[in-house]
Amino acid sequence: MNYDAVIVASGKGQRANLGYNKDFYIMKDGKSVLDHSVQLFCDDPDCKNVIVVTNPENFEKVMKDEKVKITQGGKERKDSVYNGLKLSQSDYVFIHDGARPFLKKDVLEQLKEKVAADKAVCLGHFATDTVKIVSDGKIEKTVDRNTVFLAETPQAFERELILDCYKRCEDVLFTDDASLAESLGYAVSALADPYDNRKLTKEEDFKNL
Repeated sequence: MNYDAVIVASGKGQRANLGYNKDFYIMKDGKSVLDHSVQLFCDDPDCKNVIVVTNPENFEKVMKDEKVKITQGGKERKDSVYNGLKLSQSDYVFIHDGARPFLKKDVLEQLKEKVAADKAVCLGHFATDTVKIVSDGKIEKTVDRNTVFLAETPQAFERELILDCYKRCEDVLFTDDASLAESLGYAVSALADPYDNRKLTKEEDFKNL
């Protein structure tokens, strides 16, 4: 297996209320959130390139490694991902949020096995709370939480498959790469993550890091 990682770190992170891109928040060990997200892929011999997508003012803050390549973010997340995909060269691509620094190595290994078999995989976890559908402030129904899967990253794809999706996505609305592939008729497998792989988003998420 050989793959490239595309790590998106070009958001403004306004909900984090840091005054700067949250991916460059320095944790207690002296490394940034993005450093942690990048390092796992740099350490994996199957990962050939780590493509970091961020804004030019942050280029110098990205960790230096022979695998790391940097490109500029776009107007929307999908533009940023596409900029990264265009630099990819390997058979598979793993698309990851820079603000998810807690991914575990054994989950990465499972993801590699799964995408080699299924071509498109969404990492995530099943809901543990009771799930309600709400409209206009009223509960319409309760959903079986065993069928509710909350998406995480990385999401992994055969490179040609996800490139085909991005070339066709001009009029497609999507919130993650798996939903794009789904909307264009590709089957996407789910891989449950047993660990804390949360995305750092809000101000309180950055306490005690």
